[in-house]
Amino acid sequence: MSELYIGLMSGTSLDGVDGVLADFSAGSPRVIAHASASLSASLRAELLALNASGADELHRAALAANALIRLYAEVVGQLLRDTGADRGSVLAIGAHGQTVRHRPQELDGTGYTIQLCQPALLAELTGIDVAADFRTRDVAAGGQGAPLAPFFHQSLFSRPGESVGVLNIGGISNLTLLRADGSMLGFDCGPGNALMDSWCAQHSGKPYDAGGAWAATGRPSPALLEVLLGDPYFRRAPPKSTGRDLFNRYWLDGHLRAFGAATAADVQATLAELTASACSADALRHQPDLSRLIVCGGGALNSHLMQRLGALLPRTQVTSSADWGLPPLQVEATAFAWLARKTLNREELALQSITGARGARVLGCVYPA
Repeated sequence: MSELYIGLMSGTSLDGVDGVLADFSAGSPRVIAHASASLSASLRAELLALNASGADELHRAALAANALIRLYAEVVGQLLRDTGADRGSVLAIGAHGQTVRHRPQELDGTGYTIQLCQPALLAELTGIDVAADFRTRDVAAGGQGAPLAPFFHQSLFSRPGESVGVLNIGGISNLTLLRADGSMLGFDCGPGNALMDSWCAQHSGKPYDAGGAWAATGRPSPALLEVLLGDPYFRRAPPKSTGRDLFNRYWLDGHLRAFGAATAADVQATLAELTASACSADALRHQPDLSRLIVCGGGALNSHLMQRLGALLPRTQVTSSADWGLPPLQVEATAFAWLARKTLNREELALQSITGARGARVLGCVYPA
């Protein structure tokens, strides 16, 4: 008997929606199909704008959520058509939504995290139960609400007696450390692709630097890199998480104004070095005996970034998640299918050591079809 779930993810890179249809009948997920859809330029611009305060933002956020969910529904339909699966055979959809604000433990001590999502509309459009809103219960329990994937990474990538890292490089980078003794640590390292993509779009008109080819033509500025790495976030101890609330173009522009002139290619090279340096430093700080680093997310497709990670971690095998059976753009979507299954089964996740929550909690809400 199959046990089918769909996972949907649109991350901080704002490049599109990834979806998987996965079978959990054997315990570990087997991805049957993957589908994706690009965000329209207008929706991408609106979601990016909603990361900051603006006029009539509650109204705009509601409409943007509806538009995003219609795109989610298109990806679900594509998965069902590609596989011939009946919607009645899918137990649930795990829908992450689009993070537009992330400020846990701030302001009033609890803080908040906001993912634009309309799970009721998704259930209505697809006729399938939807599990969503995974992060807010962890924040309510005193946690960071992120990252949520470390237990999924553990189920998929851990190796007995070996220290393994899983580095997801989306708009923001997050690291899971699976230690040889069975313990685990996970947190956000800092920027992933977000700053590189933004700078590339501004100076080349392209949404991202394919393969890191442009960054490879520049020379990283040691002085600018030192200034960027001087942000207090990089020195904070886990648990910690971040987002575009901190690492955005205003943050970068402020540093560039204070720093002075640099060529556009050199800034791009420096931003790539920032991501590689922050991630590798965290790996070495918290797991100096790391034997391998498995990279997923869009950053795994950036050959220049992968090369820099390898150079900064000479004693660690740096490899793509594709080498471990799951292509980089499918990992996060599969994680949210896995989380949906946990939610439906009312299984708690003990994220205390990851997010700092007060105890294990069932994450997410269910919207019946």
